[in-house]
This record gives sequence, C-alpha cells and structure tokens, in this order.
Amino acid sequence: MTTTHARLFDVLDPLTSRIVACSGGIDSLLLATVTHRHNPEATVVAHTVTPAVPGEGTARVIDYAKREGWNLSIVRSDEFSDERYLSNPTDRCYFCKSHLYDAIDAIRSDTDNDDAVVLSGANLDDLSDYRPGLIAAHEHSVRHPYVEAEVSKVDIRALARELGLEEAELAASPCLASRLYTGTRVTPERLKAVEAGEAVVRRRAGIDVARCRLRDDDVLIEVPEELRHRVTNDVVADVDLAMRSVHTQLGTVRLDENPYKQGRAVLRLL
Repeated sequence: MTTTHARLFDVLDPLTSRIVACSGGIDSLLLATVTHRHNPEATVVAHTVTPAVPGEGTARVIDYAKREGWNLSIVRSDEFSDERYLSNPTDRCYFCKSHLYDAIDAIRSDTDNDDAVVLSGANLDDLSDYRPGLIAAHEHSVRHPYVEAEVSKVDIRALARELGLEEAELAASPCLASRLYTGTRVTPERLKAVEAGEAVVRRRAGIDVARCRLRDDDVLIEVPEELRHRVTNDVVADVDLAMRSVHTQLGTVRLDENPYKQGRAVLRLL
C-alpha cells in the first residue's frame, strides 16, 4: 500500500458511515472506489443526474457501481428551479453545490446512521482555485478526504494507476455549466449543445481537453495552443451543425483566438 493510500485510510477509519458524492470524474471515482473497498457496508455513493452533468460521467458511475458493487443512490438536485443558479453569477457553483448537498442530505435516512458523513473529491490543488462550491460544502459539513490526507491531483492519478483504474488519465471535465460565460443564462438546451459540440471536437480532432464556451449564444472553441491546428474549418463546421441541432438559437461558432485556460468563462468577466 502506498503512502497516499495509507493516508486516505487514516482519514476513513473513524468514519462509521459515509456518503461519497461522485460526479464521474477521476477524483470522485477514485474516492468512491477507495472508500467502498475500505468498508463496503459503511459506504453509499451518491450521484446526481441533471442537464449540467455530462452523460459520460453518469455512464461511468453506473458502470463502476455494477463492477465494484457500490450501494449507489441517484439523487435529483434542484438547481434548475433556482433563479440564482440559472442567472449564472460568478458564484453559480455555490448554488449548484448547495442543492446537491441538500439532495444528498435527504438520503441519509436510507443509511444505518443518520449522522453519515458526506465526502467530496476536492483535492489540495482545488484550494488554490476559485471554488465557491467549497463554501457550500463547509455549510453542509462536507469533508474532503484528499485535502485532509494532503493528496494532490498528481497523487490521485498515481493511486488510480496503482489500483488499475482505466480512467487514471481521464481529462478533467467540470460540469457543463462551467462552459457558459458569467451572465449567460443556464438552460438545458445550451448545456446539451455544449456537450454535443465538445464530443465532436474530441472525436474529429482527437483533443481530450476541449471546451465549447458560450457567451450568450456565440460559441468559442477553446483547445490547448499546441493543438489548435487540428481544429480545421471542417471541424468547426461539424461543431456548428451538432450544436445547432440541439440549440436552434445558436449564434456564431469559431475557434477562440486564445488557447485553453481553466476557468476562463468566469475570469474574463471578473
């Protein structure tokens, strides 16, 4: 057992009942896997299905649940009924996570312990980024085992490789709403269009880290600098077609003059 694995076990040992919030990204997939294997009877894995969650993420969670034997609970968070979320302010993530943790709190009665601890996949690297969702986590007494065990993203990928998780190198893919520039209203149609457009870029250009960001209804395709040459006019045209088939009010679609940068949809407008 590696040092990282041992440190996580030290955090998990005292927790007699826990609910892991799992989005389907490598951070939460690994945490759910480790937590379940540590004590299956004490662990519930919770996943929310909303228009903001990529379908591939949900598919991965369901697949892992079957393979690993997770006690999986699908919850329905209610952020799409909240105007504070839909209006897409800079702290949109706070409202999203608040609704998520409210939904997870509601399933505690289905566990053997009403005091089950909710766990998130936030890691050390997340603490240096703008993460209003961490405020919501604090308000709901959510714990972050990676942070407590001083585990970084590099450590997470290393442990995932050690445990044989095929998603160890899975590219980061935050919720689809993160592709909308601050102030661009969150709608299911826009999010479905983003998902469709990014799937085209990955398939046609072979680029794992790609963003189809929406400023109102205009699309900026954002990829790493060294891969920009792969986004040809034909690829842009295919992205346009795929996104417009979902969101008929789509505006222009073009390759962003700037390379990929995490969080750009918020940072440009701050």
